[in-house]
Amino acid sequence: MISEFQLFQILYSPYVSEKSTIFKKKNNVVIFKVSIKATKKEIKSAVEKLFSVNVNSINTVLIKGKCKKKGKYDIRRSNWKKAYVKISKDQNIDFINDIH
Repeated sequence: MISEFQLFQILYSPYVSEKSTIFKKKNNVVIFKVSIKATKKEIKSAVEKLFSVNVNSINTVLIKGKCKKKGKYDIRRSNWKKAYVKISKDQNIDFINDIH
């Protein structure tokens, strides 16, 4: 059983972009930034507990950090994980009002 404190260590934030809004409208898929160590089962239970929805499927992607130039230094951004969470057709996630 996952405690409420651990829920916020698994899910960091919703990921908002043009692609994520298209996924939300067409396929009812919400995209989250999650912990790199989080498993699909942990992500599923965290989303179901926080937003009171039924999760159909989850796909995760590990995004590699980019190398950037800052003056004469090479800086590497951190790796992070993105989770595509598909919820039931009749349900919706509202990030402002749904957190319990």
